[in-house]
Amino acid sequence: QVQLVESGGGLVQPGGSLRLSCAASGSIGSINVMGWYRQAPGKQRELVASITSDDITSYADGVKGRFTISRDNAKNTVYLQMNSLKPEDTALYYCNVESTRRFGVRGNYWAQGTQVTVSS
Repeated sequence: QVQLVESGGGLVQPGGSLRLSCAASGSIGSINVMGWYRQAPGKQRELVASITSDDITSYADGVKGRFTISRDNAKNTVYLQMNSLKPEDTALYYCNVESTRRFGVRGNYWAQGTQVTVSS
């Protein structure tokens, strides 16, 4: 059984910072891509940032220069450092992990989501 546990969400004022963490455990196999998605009320879920096993990163245009994704392979953990937060960053943030398990079976796992609210 695979488990993803998120932490770090909350309420922050515009211009503030938050750091999200997501730790994977269980029979997850070899982790390939780790990513963060978000979904605001009435909107579709969108990719915020992703990082490969070779530390190649990708960001949505709206967060470039403000958010930084990183990972600790020893801890099977991915982080999202969010700076200069804006009200439009308010959303439920989800961690996603893609892995390769035994016999080449691909896994795709989602965390439960953590709320980020940017408001004065």
